[in-house]
Amino acid sequence: MSITRKDFGSTKDGQKASLYILENKNGMKVALTDYGATIVEIWAKDKNGKFADVALGYDSVKGYAENGTYYGAFIGRNGNRIGGAKFVINGKEYQVDKNDNGINNLHGGFVGYNNFMYEAEMIDEEEPAVEFSRLSPDMEQGFPGNVDITVTYTLTNDNAIVIEYFAVSDKDTVLNFTNHSFFNLKGHDQGSIEDHYLWINADAFTPTDDKLIPSGEIRKVEGTPMDFRTEMRIGDRIDADYLPLKQAGGYDHNYVLNTKGDDVELVAEFKDKTSGRVLKVYTDLPGMQFYAGNFISGKDEGKGGYVYKYRGGACFESQFFPDACNAKEGFKSSVFKAGQEYETTTIYKFDVE
Repeated sequence: MSITRKDFGSTKDGQKASLYILENKNGMKVALTDYGATIVEIWAKDKNGKFADVALGYDSVKGYAENGTYYGAFIGRNGNRIGGAKFVINGKEYQVDKNDNGINNLHGGFVGYNNFMYEAEMIDEEEPAVEFSRLSPDMEQGFPGNVDITVTYTLTNDNAIVIEYFAVSDKDTVLNFTNHSFFNLKGHDQGSIEDHYLWINADAFTPTDDKLIPSGEIRKVEGTPMDFRTEMRIGDRIDADYLPLKQAGGYDHNYVLNTKGDDVELVAEFKDKTSGRVLKVYTDLPGMQFYAGNFISGKDEGKGGYVYKYRGGACFESQFFPDACNAKEGFKSSVFKAGQEYETTTIYKFDVE
């Protein structure tokens, strides 16, 4: 069990970043950077005991400073989309960045939480951790309120990455953080994830318009290609003749999780049957965006010079539902009162079978 720090390069404007490497008693390693509070590497064992890095990303901070794909990113102030890039709080309309199709807001705006430097505190204990923190000032990205933020990553001795989010604002505001790691359980440089298998504990999802803003409908997955209540191979139905899949170019949808919300619960299992690696996702949030990498361009050079392929990684983004700041029936609001604590946990646990 250990934690070490090393240089991770500089951004174009001279910001010097560090890489924090956590290792548990089993030899599993996770690397994090204080630029964007980002997950850079995840070294997990396969069924034969061989380690591979299963997280897409870059070899230095320069890649993350230009990271339009959000590899490993800490997302805020609002994860996912806001329709019309606006919302109303206490009768006042707030306009935020229209960085998605020139109409909507995506992942906070043109400069997201993944593009800021964070204070880092190393916690070198039986289970190593790093706590990243910063103050997001009032009207940053167009959102009201000075927000104190911490995100803590802990690598446990049962091979889990525990992500704990905490924030409190001095004004009523939108708070909806997530992690945007792309996982490929064969290894980050091993092509498509369409041959992986997936189970999601959700009876419903939230359909969208053509710009991927939820309509407000909560639709049952039964009888549709969206149904992962029984483990399914991702590629089997990803290109099915089904409007929600055609709108998103494949899976990129918010699932309405079968969770109580008062504690973390198992919500998804992602498997590569060749390596035997399994990723189990736990959260206490009501939704999870399953995204199958449909917008990976096939031109992005990542770690080791490998060019990431179309659908080369999958994301499991725990969240309040997209556009939850704009009141929709059945959508738990992502608006928090001044002084109200935002505190959620998501866990990515690695196993073999």
